[in-house]
Amino acid sequence: MATYDLVVIGTGPGGYVCAVRAAQLGMKVAVVEKNATLGGTCLNVGCMPSKALLHASEMFEEAGHSFAKMGVSVSSPKLDLPAMMNFKQQGIDGNVKGVEFLMKKNKIDVLKGTGKILGTGKVEVSADGKSQVVETKNIVIATGSDIARLKGIDIDEKRIVSSTGALSLEKVPGRLLVIGAGVIGLELGSVWRRLGSEVMVVEFLDRILPGMDGEIAKQFQRILEKQGFAFKLASKVTGVEANSKALLAKIEPASGGAAETIEADVVLVCIGRTPYTDGLGLKEAGIALDPRGRVQIDPHFATSLKGVYAIGDVVAGPMLAHKAEDEGVAVAEIIAGQAGHVNYDVIPGVVYTTPEVSSVGKTEEELKQAGTAYTVGKFPFTANGRSKVNQTTDGFVKILADAKTDRLLGVHIIGREAGEMIHEACVLMEFGGSAEDLARTCHAHPTRSEAVKEAALAVGKRAIHM
Repeated sequence: MATYDLVVIGTGPGGYVCAVRAAQLGMKVAVVEKNATLGGTCLNVGCMPSKALLHASEMFEEAGHSFAKMGVSVSSPKLDLPAMMNFKQQGIDGNVKGVEFLMKKNKIDVLKGTGKILGTGKVEVSADGKSQVVETKNIVIATGSDIARLKGIDIDEKRIVSSTGALSLEKVPGRLLVIGAGVIGLELGSVWRRLGSEVMVVEFLDRILPGMDGEIAKQFQRILEKQGFAFKLASKVTGVEANSKALLAKIEPASGGAAETIEADVVLVCIGRTPYTDGLGLKEAGIALDPRGRVQIDPHFATSLKGVYAIGDVVAGPMLAHKAEDEGVAVAEIIAGQAGHVNYDVIPGVVYTTPEVSSVGKTEEELKQAGTAYTVGKFPFTANGRSKVNQTTDGFVKILADAKTDRLLGVHIIGREAGEMIHEACVLMEFGGSAEDLARTCHAHPTRSEAVKEAALAVGKRAIHM
């Protein structure tokens, strides 16, 4: 019977990062993975392949619509979808091999199969009808999340697809109906719209991007509509019927009322994700779940069973790869007797469309609800020199600061490379910095990041270029 200091179940960003950090701290570590490749949803059917298709489809659209105005004459681009899918697969393979390399480099054993917790210190690993039990001082559950399903709508990954199927369609759908106006739905809708689909998004709430700053969401919706998106908000899909020619989606107002039928070639169900706990033996082992089916943990990531911890999408908090990574590092350090910690007030979120949307900290709505006095500084990319010369002026930067202390409370950006620009705000917030600190930090010219500085200046009503 093999014995370890730590066994991590799941090799997504949370799991493999946890394993690497534990190995760095001198532990003997094994990871358990039920899939053929390492890397979890993120590397195989999530974050990474979607970014490959977002990039490739953006280049396709640029070549078809933007090159000429820059004086670059090319013939109309032709889509080779199999080649684009191969480009995506090359990226997946490279990242998966990278994780395999990290396991070997850090002398981490990879146990292929499904993991089940038998109790404190024991994990059963089953594959191909065989099983083995490994003993370990500590266990970390890092099994991630699965797609959420709509009752009465069966996903076949051909015509009615989840995010997984939407990454591997064999042809561009003429009409794509996206159920859910969250990050994943808008990103994948963007991919197929650029490649030629008519895209309609149906959302149960009366807004897109639930949880994002409301002002940002409104402007982003206008930008997407200008790009060709159609939205049906405060609406719900109650059923999808198929015939030989099309899918017939029945749509009703969220509050009830007369239904209408929308025809589509592909329906993408993107209503969120649910914690993946199937087959882990949690109930039998006495590991408590919260009312939403997530593994319940204390502030140190410990579950109700001694020696068992949990991180990532399977516990409370935003379902983000980087949140899982930070939790993986923190729990490895806690197990090693150190002071591992995650600051949940400074976790950025990004929508990787064009333009991008990024956010960190509190939204204006959250500050109002909490009764926090705040000041706002905004700066549009129409007034940013780099954005003007590149003719990429959609969007703006919005900074929220404490009215008394000037401490940064939240930063929200719509614009090109917004996902890169958000991190100076993250660093500043980690150090408890103020809008004044950001405003007095010299920024290179000409860069889009100057808009962040100008928004910080605008908090004190002294923006220069507006």
